[in-house]
Amino acid sequence: MGWDLSATMVGSYSDQETALAKIGLLSDSHGRASTTQAAVTALIELGADRLIHLGDIGSHEVIDALVAPPLTPPLAPPQSNAQSHENVTGQASGSAVSQIPCHLVFGNVDWDHDSLARYASQLDLSVDHPVGRLTIDGRTLVFMHGHDTQAFDQALADQPTWLMHGHSHQMVDRMHGNTRIINPGALFRARSYTVALLNTADDSLHFHTVSTS
Repeated sequence: MGWDLSATMVGSYSDQETALAKIGLLSDSHGRASTTQAAVTALIELGADRLIHLGDIGSHEVIDALVAPPLTPPLAPPQSNAQSHENVTGQASGSAVSQIPCHLVFGNVDWDHDSLARYASQLDLSVDHPVGRLTIDGRTLVFMHGHDTQAFDQALADQPTWLMHGHSHQMVDRMHGNTRIINPGALFRARSYTVALLNTADDSLHFHTVSTS
């Protein structure tokens, strides 16, 4: 089943259509690139076809870890005799290998968010700071870091289908009226490092512990 997806960013609106079923959620990397890489790998292996990082990224290296190819890349088209060139993601121009779409917002430890945003944009990641919004088959998914209580309360008052956040370093899956509030947990300063996978086709949610060994 195809999904009609329009993504909007506060203050700057853009629409896009894509097939979307499973969203990988991760948060609070705090500069730990290797843990983030393990989290991204786990989410892709679980079937994620889109990623959302919910803030407290902490370093450019964490952003590098969010650039991920699909589990089964498409076949590359025939190469011309012209020499191919490397783009900023390190893949050859003209290659059919794509990357998993990834959205991100920044958190309270991302003091250098302007620099992080420029770098993420160069790698074709979607910077939706401070609040991101996706419309999926008539349902609304809103995501933010969660440290701004006023923004959180406003988002909740709008009654989206899903409201995603990080910040607390604790797994959350609860209902507030008709809104499902989800926090995937944290990749730093937590008893166990966790991510979450939301299947928008059947509204199922699974938490997954990230191994760092």
